[in-house]
Amino acid sequence: MALKILWIDDEVELLKPHFLFLEKKGYTTTAINNATDALELLEDESFAAILLDENMPGMGGLEALAKIKQIRPNIPVVMVTRSEEEHIMEEAIGSHIADYLIKPVNPNQILLSLKKILDSSKIITEKAVVNYQMEFRQIAMELMNARDYEDWINIYKKLVHWEINLENIEDQSMLEILNEQKYDANNQFAKFIEKNYHDWLQGEDSPELSHTVFKNTIKPQLEGQKTILLMIDNLRYDQWKVIQPLFQQHYNTTAEEMYYSILPSSTQYARNAFFAGMMPLEIQKKFPNAWLNDPEEGNKNEFEPNFLDDNLVRLGLKNFKTKYYKILNSSYEKYVLDEFHKYKNNDLTVIVYNFVDILSHAKTDNRIVSEMIRDDKTYRSVTHNWFKNSYLLEIVKQAADNGMRLIITTDHGTIYVKEPSKVVGDRETSTNLRYKLGRQLQYDPSDVMVIDKPEDYLLPKVNVSSKYIFAKNDIFLAYPKNYNQYVNYYKNTYQHGGISLEEMIIPLAILDNQ
Repeated sequence: MALKILWIDDEVELLKPHFLFLEKKGYTTTAINNATDALELLEDESFAAILLDENMPGMGGLEALAKIKQIRPNIPVVMVTRSEEEHIMEEAIGSHIADYLIKPVNPNQILLSLKKILDSSKIITEKAVVNYQMEFRQIAMELMNARDYEDWINIYKKLVHWEINLENIEDQSMLEILNEQKYDANNQFAKFIEKNYHDWLQGEDSPELSHTVFKNTIKPQLEGQKTILLMIDNLRYDQWKVIQPLFQQHYNTTAEEMYYSILPSSTQYARNAFFAGMMPLEIQKKFPNAWLNDPEEGNKNEFEPNFLDDNLVRLGLKNFKTKYYKILNSSYEKYVLDEFHKYKNNDLTVIVYNFVDILSHAKTDNRIVSEMIRDDKTYRSVTHNWFKNSYLLEIVKQAADNGMRLIITTDHGTIYVKEPSKVVGDRETSTNLRYKLGRQLQYDPSDVMVIDKPEDYLLPKVNVSSKYIFAKNDIFLAYPKNYNQYVNYYKNTYQHGGISLEEMIIPLAILDNQ
């Protein structure tokens, strides 16, 4: 079906070659030589786009533009003018024109402008589908040949790239192919972790891990520049990519690293390890009164500031002036913004931001949020909209204005779980759905990675026979008691603590002033 275009120009008789050209390209053009008649037509008829001459007798283009926006506010308008005066451009742009062309214009210029306005989304989507089809085989080959942690980082980056670029296509079969490839990738990744994770903890060809990344990646950035370290709890790489442009309004991304969360990929273990620069068993030994095991009551991340201070001393940063904030709600977020003048001259300010983690839990517990977040696409969208309207962005702006460096990272990611796997344990078994710490655990060994000797993996245990199991891929661990009710409640929710690309491979971005 041809798209209808309205062209308003007092010299329409000179534009017939343009009309014929556009007709061959699938557009039908209605030409009117004055703005008054055009406005009357718009009262009764709609068009896909309007081409508007700026300099006409009687009502000029800018005046007509304002009236067009009142009648048909959503129709894109292309201003066509002989004038290159800056104030005309600014006024037209301020009136939300879709494009601005300088006369004389040739038919291809008009066609390109219309395609950009009306067809760009379709063209981009079609090209993305073709490009993914071409790269599908390459990713499949990389999955077969992945040998080290860098290979898996590159594979995950590619999968996220295509997930974001294809999220708006109408061809559901293509999305199913991508999801299947991602599922296969997570299966292979779990095998890779089972084979290599223990050796990493012994320092053998290991990536940056939760307990090493502060020393090796963050510390070198702290020397000589005031820095804000923003730890966004539970942030996945795909979520970072969609909110990154918000931060780049004020900063350039000078480096983007990826590091691996330790197991369990959960806040209690990974974030404590991050700030302490030690594995959980080492933290427990050095701070026996500050570490709480899974079955114990209490806030298991209460002592992060103490762990950080101790870590800074061991790293030779004893005299660093630091401040630590943990934002759990918007009122405290506003408080941290208002406090900016108090910490802007600190060497290091740490802000732990819990919104994404709260959002993932709300997906489970809140019916309205569950309806809003139906899949990874909507999860990314809600995350973006929150940050776009947050006080945090104003903190970021002020940090940029004061010449501060910004480091953004997270402690672990999260995965959308779909498949239940039965597990049996005693009453002291931990409650997390992606890992279990307990004794006498019964489980399907094909669904989990098992650690029989936690001390070999630098993990604490509750008693001498404690073991850990970690769910793979999109599996969640469910108890047989009230099994169906349990499964229906937790299926299609976001959980963390286990083994998946989404949980374990996480971003760290270093941003400097523009």
